[in-house]
Amino acid sequence: MPRVKTGSKRRQKRKKLLKLTKGFRGGRKNLRRTAMDAVDKALNYAYAHRRTRKRQFRQLWITRINAAARVYGLSYSRLIHGLNQAGVQLNRKVLADLAVNDEAAFAEIVSIAKG
Repeated sequence: MPRVKTGSKRRQKRKKLLKLTKGFRGGRKNLRRTAMDAVDKALNYAYAHRRTRKRQFRQLWITRINAAARVYGLSYSRLIHGLNQAGVQLNRKVLADLAVNDEAAFAEIVSIAKG
């Protein structure tokens, strides 16, 4: 078998790595080992924060629903309990959107939860 040097493959691998470090500062964008560490950490953060984002949005929706419900004299927990008792199937994302953008519809939902 003839001897094969890894020149082109090594260059492709390095170019692929350095492409991922676009926008990084200092040696993190052009030194191979430092760039590899930076990319590994960045990808780990990206993976974790895709999951964290879902939690943060749910928190935001609950805060908005609570604020809007208190205007009508209900707490968040009593509103959700009332909706469950009434058999209303609305998720928190939709409730928060109604609370912010359509006060009349939200007031109607609150009256259903109270009754």
